[in-house]
Amino acid sequence: MSVLPDLHQQYLQACQNLSQPENPFVAYMLQEADRSDKTWTKGITLKIAGNNHLVPVQRVTDEDLQALAPVLQNTVFVTGLDLRYNVLTDDGAKHVAKFLQRNETLLYLRMTGNKIGNKGGMYFASMLQINSALEKLDLGDCDLGTQSLMAIATVLTPNRSVKAINLNRPLIYSQEEETTVHIALMLKTNSSLVELHLCKHEMKKFGVERLCEALYENCSLRYLDLSCNKITRDDVKFLGELLKRNQTLQILDLNSNRIEDDGAIYLSEALALCNRTLQALSVASNNISGKGLVALSDSMKTNMELSYIYIWGNKFDEATCMAFSELIQTGRLKPNCTDVEPYEVDGHIHLAEVSHGLKKHYYWTPSCGKMKNKDANASLAIGAVSEYL
Repeated sequence: MSVLPDLHQQYLQACQNLSQPENPFVAYMLQEADRSDKTWTKGITLKIAGNNHLVPVQRVTDEDLQALAPVLQNTVFVTGLDLRYNVLTDDGAKHVAKFLQRNETLLYLRMTGNKIGNKGGMYFASMLQINSALEKLDLGDCDLGTQSLMAIATVLTPNRSVKAINLNRPLIYSQEEETTVHIALMLKTNSSLVELHLCKHEMKKFGVERLCEALYENCSLRYLDLSCNKITRDDVKFLGELLKRNQTLQILDLNSNRIEDDGAIYLSEALALCNRTLQALSVASNNISGKGLVALSDSMKTNMELSYIYIWGNKFDEATCMAFSELIQTGRLKPNCTDVEPYEVDGHIHLAEVSHGLKKHYYWTPSCGKMKNKDANASLAIGAVSEYL
């Protein structure tokens, strides 16, 4: 039996509840409802992003979301909701959280770039105590504070449904790394989380050590994103020791830290001698020179599992260029699995940048639309949980 007639009535009722009856947001929703029954049965993600530079869009407000939530409550075909870069605040977070407390079909929610703040984050923490369906949650760049981060980490401890979460770029003013400690405690017990993004958490030695201690006991996490933190060469010792014993991590993103040569050597030793599960490593923009980069290239000669490596933004010397050129020419490193490409000038080998990476298109997509080539988002090929996290 078709559900579309009833659905249209629900959307029309929602439209009447708005201050502007012909609100483009609701009109867009009505257009989405015109698809075939076959599409609905598979489940869809409603993409209502506010940063589409190709098509003029009206950004979703708290009031819009208040009207939409009751409609979504009675639908079973919407399994994903993408609300990134709109103008949602704490009130919008409250509407979404209230809706999810009773919803059993939505699997994925992206709130990236909405200024929901600490109070809004607490609404999501409360929701996670009740909801048992949500699998992927993106709260990156949402101005979460210390209190909400700690609350989210606490409620994730017993949670068995969330498989991927993005907590990038919170607003943390303390230097004590309390939030990292709580996340580490959660990882010791949580057995369902597969993908964790902790970009721009001001993480340093203490936090890295706590995370590594927790991951000795964790057997589920496959993707750990620690990019854009304050991790130095001494801090990477803990990650090196972890890689010697960990048997689950497949992707490690250390992009835009400062691990330098010593840090790269710690990682290369673990990868060459012990670890056989890591498939992708990003150390782009880490102030690594030839010594450390050559050590990483050498580790790939004995470690056949490490297939993706990203090194652009470091200090390339002739030895580095020769080493990675050899890896590519011999077929050990596939050209689409790294962000550099060798070329020759006057008998000397150099490396050029290639737009490949683990998640290049997290913040933007090409003007031509969604790319069919996955090389810029290699984490998907390796087995990340979500297309958008």
